[in-house]
Amino acid sequence: MMKRALTGLSVALALVAAPAFAADAPPPPVTAADHVLGQSTAKVTVIEYASLTCSHCADWHDHVLPALKARYIDRGEVRFVYRTLPTPPVNVAQAAAGVAQCAAPGKFFATIDAFFAAQSALPTTGTGPYFERGVAASGRTRDEISACLNEPATAAALEAQVNGAVAAGVDGTPALFVNGRRVTDVSFAGLSAAIDPLLRR
Repeated sequence: MMKRALTGLSVALALVAAPAFAADAPPPPVTAADHVLGQSTAKVTVIEYASLTCSHCADWHDHVLPALKARYIDRGEVRFVYRTLPTPPVNVAQAAAGVAQCAAPGKFFATIDAFFAAQSALPTTGTGPYFERGVAASGRTRDEISACLNEPATAAALEAQVNGAVAAGVDGTPALFVNGRRVTDVSFAGLSAAIDPLLRR
């Protein structure tokens, strides 16, 4: 099921190795197609490019995002946007991103949380349990996920996210932008240092 899906991403993923855009370009604006935590009226927007096979991304989602959510997102001060940029093993990362993209309404973040939680066991368990956990969290059946993965719109949506990362000069994950500007220190302290002055304006 997973191997057949999302092959249209290959060209866009190849571009990540040699981006043709300025490294300081902002990411594309947030649209209705994005996956968002927080209120649209928030003064600050944090955009993350991440991969579901990236251990640093899993660590960030385990330790930094909960603090960011409690301090800023739940208070309506920050809107958080998740976008995908698959990293090795790319075929696994892009298929997992596809499962999350195909999740039932309101289940996207539960699905990526499930993939991040299962990520550390991948080398020993293989991809079977990894994908089973993601699908179980998605609110969809395996057949529903399979059908969605084979829809051209699914690959197009993920490819658009990858192209946006390339345009913004993203060359690794997690990559975070605060109101369109890349933040090099993605710790909670580093993000707070970028966010707090914007909230005081």
